[in-house]
Amino acid sequence: MLNNNRMRKVWWRVGVLVLVTALLAGFFAGVMWLAGTRVTAYVNATAVGDTSARGMCTMDVATGRVLFAHNAHQTMGMASTTKVVTALTVLENCQDLDTKIRVADAAIGIEGSSIYLQKGEELTIRELLYGLMLRSGNDAAVALALAIAPSVADFATLMNQTAVKYGAKNTHFVNPHGLDDPEHYTTAYDLALLSAVALRNPTFVEICSATEKRITGVNIPRVLINKNKLLKTLDGCIGVKTGYTKKTGRSFVGAREVDGQKIVCVVLNCGPMFPESAQLLKDADTLYHNKAVLAAEEIFVDKNGVKGVALTDFSYPLTQDELQQLEMIIVEDTVIVRLNGETIYQGACVNLGNDLTLNS
Repeated sequence: MLNNNRMRKVWWRVGVLVLVTALLAGFFAGVMWLAGTRVTAYVNATAVGDTSARGMCTMDVATGRVLFAHNAHQTMGMASTTKVVTALTVLENCQDLDTKIRVADAAIGIEGSSIYLQKGEELTIRELLYGLMLRSGNDAAVALALAIAPSVADFATLMNQTAVKYGAKNTHFVNPHGLDDPEHYTTAYDLALLSAVALRNPTFVEICSATEKRITGVNIPRVLINKNKLLKTLDGCIGVKTGYTKKTGRSFVGAREVDGQKIVCVVLNCGPMFPESAQLLKDADTLYHNKAVLAAEEIFVDKNGVKGVALTDFSYPLTQDELQQLEMIIVEDTVIVRLNGETIYQGACVNLGNDLTLNS
């Protein structure tokens, strides 16, 4: 009888141990399942163009060519990367950036990132743009919006018009700062497209590439330090904007210029946003180079042996292999350039026919 009792106790302890082990295993499996995609993606983010971001798009600024992409057309929140379009909208709707304005009362005390504007304070539009882009001031965003439009809602309408004008199809703004709202969203592709437009504006680049800036303050000047760490750690970095809310996670628009070629990278909901963006920008610079495909007033020969004279220059970011795969065809007085069957350029030319004895 004693032996049976001991055996029951032993088997009871074994059963408890097995149960506890199973519960712990289930718990950790659940944790890994919840983190699953992000953990796997981060571990595998060693391949060229890979990322742990929920959405990513790396784009050539001059041509808009997409170099790398991941869930690039999925709509999601973008937090303070919104301010890229805020700045672009201000730049396109303000004739004099050095105009001094009195900060609207409605801009005081906005939640989140701030440059701590005070009631009745006066700053220039340019100073507020630095406050917007370097320190991500939500108060600066509202002050700028109300300097350009009658209300924040009216300014958001201008932002949406700007987005549509440049081809963004899955973007909608309801505010100039990026605080969470279900009707405030974009895609990695749209934001890259709009950022590329902004990066063609020298004033925008001058502002977002500044590591620090001294602007007006009530009692003493404000010294704004840029939140973009890549400006000091990545050669050629020229911006652009950080973003974070608990709901959207970390987002970043980064840009780099090397040998005259500008590349922009957007990562949305990306924990390691700085190192991954830096690697994506480096990968793009390594793989893709602007190649002169056509030169104005120079003779070229298409795939059928027809000669033509290009009327304008055409360059395009290409890998070395792609350069060999380009196909040109002259149709009447138009030259069409194709890559893997896709038209990447169409422009006027002088058709010289297929007399290969013509001097070039």
